[in-house]
Amino acid sequence: MKSEGLILILSAPSGAGKTSLCRELFKTFPDIKESVSYTTRTPRVGEIEGEAYHFVSHAEFEDMVKENSFAEWAMVHGNMYGTAMYTLEEARKNGIDLVLDIDCQGALRLKEQFDGGVYVFILPPSMAELRRRLEHRSTDAQDVIERRIARATEEIKEARWYDYIIINDDFAVACQELASIVTAHRRKSSRMIEKVGKLFVI
Repeated sequence: MKSEGLILILSAPSGAGKTSLCRELFKTFPDIKESVSYTTRTPRVGEIEGEAYHFVSHAEFEDMVKENSFAEWAMVHGNMYGTAMYTLEEARKNGIDLVLDIDCQGALRLKEQFDGGVYVFILPPSMAELRRRLEHRSTDAQDVIERRIARATEEIKEARWYDYIIINDDFAVACQELASIVTAHRRKSSRMIEKVGKLFVI
């Protein structure tokens, strides 16, 4: 029997370093795939269908909603984004480890709709450090930064129902901790039994 794939869900307030941690995770585990969501927004220059997103019309997306095709979906800045249930079920069935980078609301909806994900929340070491990181980016106006800080305060309250929490103070340590979560789940007996069966008579 093929072992089930790991569905890893990552959430974090803006500025916590989730994107950088994901980038390192993919370097450490090149076989881990990133979940490709569906969206109604227009493709940007260089984006390829099926790699960045599955690009669909509003009508197509709404049909998928009516058909309960999404494990989670949301409206963001006038465009719809969603994770198809099929994507998750196929990955799990075929032993493919999949990473989903979604916000707290999407993660909670996913937890209610989909059985079996592993949920990880990434935190900054403090609100002061989060503010410093957001200001250091020099990409957002001060009012945008203040909104992100306010939203982070609310998002952090959701960390309690995640399976794991990583505090991204020392980046190298945070990378090791995230990798250790993946490694631990890959060593679960339910995933190792196929390999053991090839090595020993059991």
